[in-house]
Amino acid sequence: MMDWASLQAPSLSEFEELAEAAFRRLPARFRRLCDGVVVRVEDFPDDETLREMGYDSPFDLLGLFRGLGLAQGGSSLGTGQFPNMIWLYRRPILDYWAEHEETLGGLVTHVLVHEIGHHFGLSDADMEAIEAAADASRAQVS
Repeated sequence: MMDWASLQAPSLSEFEELAEAAFRRLPARFRRLCDGVVVRVEDFPDDETLREMGYDSPFDLLGLFRGLGLAQGGSSLGTGQFPNMIWLYRRPILDYWAEHEETLGGLVTHVLVHEIGHHFGLSDADMEAIEAAADASRAQVS
């Protein structure tokens, strides 16, 4: 039996490790297309992002893609252009996890794939197929 009384929520660095592991489980052809996309983990989105996205609560946003996605012709960086970035927000993801019957690793994978999907302009069906491949990869490792 797991000793839940002594467990703590994952720190930012542990959460980054979860995100890196989730990324490694994605199909190789998909990962190769993500070259140059930076993934960052923060506790919460900043106030400017919340206002821009129209959210009242910092718990409403689990992740965010910022940049010029491939669907918008953003295949290479222009002068003065920031890299395409994905933010995963630790506290909102942990809050969502506490309220749903989903593994934390599965949830991190879901948010990561969804935000990468914005980079590619993927459909929900495409993202579901990528998540299924990542889940199959996780099952093979377990």
